[in-house]
Amino acid sequence: MLNEKSILITGGTGSFGKMFTKMILERYPDVKRLVIYSRDELKQFEMSQVYPKEKFPQVRFFIGDIRDGERFKRACENIDVIIHAAALKQVPTAEYNPMEAVKTNVMGAENVINAALDTNVKIVVALSTDKAAAPINLYGATKLVSDKLFIAANNIKGKRDLRFSVVRYGNVMGSRGSVIPFFMNKAKNGNVLPITHKDMTRFNISLEEGVEMVLWAIENAIGGELFVPKIPSYKIETVAKAISPNAKLEDIGIRPGEKLHEEMITASDSFNTIEFDKYYAILPTDANKEKYLKHFNAWEVEKGFTYNSGTNKEWETEETLQEKIKKFVDPDFKPVE
Repeated sequence: MLNEKSILITGGTGSFGKMFTKMILERYPDVKRLVIYSRDELKQFEMSQVYPKEKFPQVRFFIGDIRDGERFKRACENIDVIIHAAALKQVPTAEYNPMEAVKTNVMGAENVINAALDTNVKIVVALSTDKAAAPINLYGATKLVSDKLFIAANNIKGKRDLRFSVVRYGNVMGSRGSVIPFFMNKAKNGNVLPITHKDMTRFNISLEEGVEMVLWAIENAIGGELFVPKIPSYKIETVAKAISPNAKLEDIGIRPGEKLHEEMITASDSFNTIEFDKYYAILPTDANKEKYLKHFNAWEVEKGFTYNSGTNKEWETEETLQEKIKKFVDPDFKPVE
């Protein structure tokens, strides 16, 4: 599928980018080029030590910011596939620096779209977040706008052989700044773990599963879809107990901009949502639904359907979380007694 293709990933030195690079090189050894586009020279230097050009000549490092449309367009020359993972993602940071989040998450998305339209790119897959569904914080709002921009870009591509799609999923196990490594570090230094609310829930997905979903979208999307995976939920309290069963849990309250439960599909979305295999797909409001139903061998969800981490049918337990932490985060993990 991707052998002899040139791929560019924005935010390529982040958690997702590193896993994407690893899996691409393992599965597609004949990939023509894999361009890591990001603005942090230190992270690029560190990643280049893992993928030295003598051994991995197909891996290229391109310093640049997605806010810089001209620079990004230059990076997209002779690129076939763009994976857009770059974003300002920390909720408190976006609340305190709103225009910075807008510049990166919204204007940056527009730069990606324009570059794809102006070059020979064939496929664009943008990463979204559960916080973009019925957003209550600025980060979620900017990502909702970004999602809408990528979906609408299919309307202006003309006769180009180009398709834009979006992938939306929940909390990623082990990613930078996420709750599992935070609790693991806290548990090593004491028996008190801070939780925002004992009933708070989140969706759970591993980096590997996130990459698998993007690869699936590259191969199967026809353009205009917003894909959502069928994944389990967990309670924050369950995560804490899985990491340190005897820890004292300190309720510190919900932080500004946080929800008690996350949604990935709202009741309003249900009128344009189809379901199949391992995924849901939210379609454009003016989509030819029959075309998508046939293409994915899918069926429509019930009107009023919601996909919410608090009412999900599949749940992680302390035991399943411990197994996944050991598999996906730290092979030497042991619960802190």
